[in-house]
Amino acid sequence: MVTRKAAEPQVIELPRMDIQRFQITLIGDSPLICHAWSKKAKQAMLDKQMKKAKAARDAKDPEQEYRESLYYCEDGRYGFPAVAFKSAAVDACSHVDGLTKVGARGAFHIVGDMVPIEGEPTMREDMVRIGMGTADIRYRGEFRQWQATLEVRYNAAMFSPEQIVNLFNTAGFAIGIGEWRPQKDGSFGMFHVA
Repeated sequence: MVTRKAAEPQVIELPRMDIQRFQITLIGDSPLICHAWSKKAKQAMLDKQMKKAKAARDAKDPEQEYRESLYYCEDGRYGFPAVAFKSAAVDACSHVDGLTKVGARGAFHIVGDMVPIEGEPTMREDMVRIGMGTADIRYRGEFRQWQATLEVRYNAAMFSPEQIVNLFNTAGFAIGIGEWRPQKDGSFGMFHVA
């Protein structure tokens, strides 16, 4: 009878990650247009998915539409989704030699859900085309002068702070954030690193 030897436990060594943090301040070069989903719009989508009957349209309230277009941090300050800043920087890899979007996605993160926006919004009125080419008027918040400070958490074994700062600087010019940004053939939401 042949007996098998118990397998020796293998020791697996993982390379240590070098997780570090730094802050980066972005200064707006063109107005930032916000377009948060309102509670009413979210409810209408949910009702449609649940096959509920459509209610009659409420009268348009420009002031309410404007207020609901803005993003807010938990502490009540104006904000903008952190994921928008990260997405802009990741998409900027297309404009920088030697960096890939896949590599950038896992190399750094923006801490928190919302990034506070410093500045005062104003209401803007825009003519837009919606389904089937129907014209409508939209009221949204716009920060004409703005800046944001991001806290970046990154793996220094993969990316240097200089590479990340370069991505954000490139993103501010080529990609942007918010409505009508350069990535979507506009010129709003542009920024540079302070």
